[in-house]
Amino acid sequence: MTEALTPERILAATEDVLRRYGPAKATVVDVARALGVSHGSVYRHFRTKTALREAVTKRWLDHTTTLLEPLAAGPGPAARRMADWLTVLFHAKRRKAFDDPELFATYQVLVAEVSGVVAEHVAELVGQLTRIVEDGRAEGVFAPGPPDARTLARAVFQATYPFHKPSYAADWARPTAEADFTALRDLVVRGCQ
Repeated sequence: MTEALTPERILAATEDVLRRYGPAKATVVDVARALGVSHGSVYRHFRTKTALREAVTKRWLDHTTTLLEPLAAGPGPAARRMADWLTVLFHAKRRKAFDDPELFATYQVLVAEVSGVVAEHVAELVGQLTRIVEDGRAEGVFAPGPPDARTLARAVFQATYPFHKPSYAADWARPTAEADFTALRDLVVRGCQ
């Protein structure tokens, strides 16, 4: 008995194919071959190659969003949650870059192709930070606005780009990266208070 073809199985196979061949050479036929099905079977779940690439990129980005959600949702003091959220984000991105450099490089290419998926991911992350800022203001720990909570959250996210934006990945291997991150994280959190 063969395993049912599901979107999740297709996405996992697509990730393997992308790792093996890279985004320039990977095809839907390669994905179908890896699954032992026809390429038409893959197209029944993902109507185009672009749709498949968008879905696999979203899946990859969603791992980070899911990892961070418990920190955004609480409980605990908002200042500690923000510091922890930024720390988990940095370490998650750094693990992706160094534990699987081929796949990380592949996703660097894919995210440039599917900017809508990336914009949605960033909006979700800023939304998580916004909840932390709102909680911090409700606790009386973070200074009241202006700016509004979303604008402050976006500023925190942008200020910490060097420690989570993939274009900075080469810097994450520097011997001082962890200390530099901690200094910036602490400065940003204090700046919200």
